[in-house]
Amino acid sequence: MKKGQIYEGRVERVDFPNKGIVKIEEDKVIVKNSIPGQKVSFAINKIRSGRAEGKLFEVIEKSPLETRGQECTSFFDGCGGCSYQTMSYDDQLTMKKDQVKRLLDQVCEDYTFEGILGSPKEWGYRNKMEFSFGDEYKDGPLALGLHKKGSFHDILTVNHCAIVDKDYNKILTCVLDYCSEQGLGYYRKLRHEGYLRHLLVRKGAKTGEILINIVTSSQEPEHQVDVFEPMVGLLQKLSLEGEIVGILHTYNDSQADVIKSDHMRILYGREYLYEELLDLKFKISIFSFFQTNSLGAEVLYTKARDYVGETKDKNIFDLYSGTGTIAQLLAPVAGKVTGVEIVEEAVEAARDNAAMNGLTNCEFISGDVLKVIDELKENKPDIIVLDPPREGIHPKALDKIINFGVDRIVYISCKPTSLVRDLELLQARGYKVVKACAVDMFPQTVHVETVVLMSRVEK
Repeated sequence: MKKGQIYEGRVERVDFPNKGIVKIEEDKVIVKNSIPGQKVSFAINKIRSGRAEGKLFEVIEKSPLETRGQECTSFFDGCGGCSYQTMSYDDQLTMKKDQVKRLLDQVCEDYTFEGILGSPKEWGYRNKMEFSFGDEYKDGPLALGLHKKGSFHDILTVNHCAIVDKDYNKILTCVLDYCSEQGLGYYRKLRHEGYLRHLLVRKGAKTGEILINIVTSSQEPEHQVDVFEPMVGLLQKLSLEGEIVGILHTYNDSQADVIKSDHMRILYGREYLYEELLDLKFKISIFSFFQTNSLGAEVLYTKARDYVGETKDKNIFDLYSGTGTIAQLLAPVAGKVTGVEIVEEAVEAARDNAAMNGLTNCEFISGDVLKVIDELKENKPDIIVLDPPREGIHPKALDKIINFGVDRIVYISCKPTSLVRDLELLQARGYKVVKACAVDMFPQTVHVETVVLMSRVEK
């Protein structure tokens, strides 16, 4: 095979994440953005260490698994948000279950795989969306939405997105129309020039409370003071199922294409909303980490709590604790729970939430797990819960975690490929995978969560 050559083939399966496997004679080619059973044409664009990758050109024949049309009008326009809308949800679950099991089987022996648990809601499940300003094509009209598949620059306006409820689409349309009428330009990432950057919307699935945050650079439009003040009134007049409790304006001059805050001002209301999860109440700020599928999080954390098992009088570490959700779910039936999280704002929120829920046996520490864990040597845990970011756990931090020698570890992962890498080290150091379960928190997309229970077999 050579770069640039065009081939046709049938997608045998899709490995995590979104890696379609096409066999050409004795060679296997990875073709992303494909579905099992599709006949596709593709061009070889990478050959590395005997592995070939191809860029999808065309779907020549649909897959037998594509049994329904798209729910969102942007799906066939190349939106990068969803990949599997034309598959039934049962088939999506089967595919993700098989993906996780294939990965776990590569490194684990003699364990129980409990299959996959689906999201309670297939559509309109997200409680947070981050939209970007840009244009669909060079020098085109202002767009607000998601990146097109495989594009760093092109933005597709997604005002009929199906994985959020209708309130999000109404808010997006209102903001886009207003900014277009005002002639506001978007921030151009390569030149570091322009104004509009992102729109972030959060909504409590249980409470219906809505936070809106418009993110711009500090390069204010000339002769326009409080340019968003009229927009606040327009947003408040929208007919929504939920209730807007806060509208924020964040300034972000970072050269990276990330949403962060150099400075924030409140245009209306407050800078947080409330959400409920498994009979607990949580205060969530605009940038706090919180699972993006509230009802799915209840499924995930119920399974995690089941894996943790007996906790009476136990000392539990919740590492990478975010806003302390897991810690607070375990606290009522534990001796003490200690959470460690690097994001200071999340730690403050966790402390507030624990106080609001009347939990006095939770401690939350701000800092990098790799460093903080050295300060906890005198506070030996009985059980450790791990819920790291997508890249998994730093090897040095994992080494220190293993040295505690606890009998049980529960690992919650949002990226199974990072999980299996960490499991190899854990098993080499005396832990055995007892059971595992996949949880689909993100229907229509390539993502899937996994919960693993490990026990120590070497004393």
